[in-house]
Amino acid sequence: MLSVSIRRRAALPTALALATIGLFGATTSEAPAAHAATATCSQAYLPLPDPSCTPGVLNPDVTQDTIDSTICVSGWTATIRPSTSYTNKLKAQGIIDYGYSDTSMSDYEEDHFLPLELGGSPTDPENLWPEPHYDTDSSDLTSYSKDSVETKLKNAVCKGTVTLADAQDAIMTDWTTALSSLGLS
Repeated sequence: MLSVSIRRRAALPTALALATIGLFGATTSEAPAAHAATATCSQAYLPLPDPSCTPGVLNPDVTQDTIDSTICVSGWTATIRPSTSYTNKLKAQGIIDYGYSDTSMSDYEEDHFLPLELGGSPTDPENLWPEPHYDTDSSDLTSYSKDSVETKLKNAVCKGTVTLADAQDAIMTDWTTALSSLGLS
């Protein structure tokens, strides 16, 4: 896991250089053919991230004992959310790492695999990945549908219906089945 994080951090200058020369504004037909060959993360897990690249990382400040002063406080995630100048660098590199043929930055959300509202690390690159806004497998599972799952899980944790650990485990195992696995759907 550490080697992926180091590789992603070391490759950020390359991603910025590519963005500067216009690679990330290019259409799919303009992208270099060798682009996919440089992928170090697999798209085979979509709509989930590749667990070897994006395993998810906990925020140590969020525990079952601290939820009433952290995730259950309205607006709390805004106080820890990283800037887009930080996440856009990771997104650019992640698009390369995942070998996406669509290199338009606007087609992805640099998503926290373990969401901030469930105690995910705000800045660790192993908790961030470029999640497509578009449907990848004709099942209507997009970054937008994951957002509603995150909110429902956080609400269940804050109401005491589900423990924080169970919600974290369910969303990191498979966000597409997290609600049903916890009896919340």
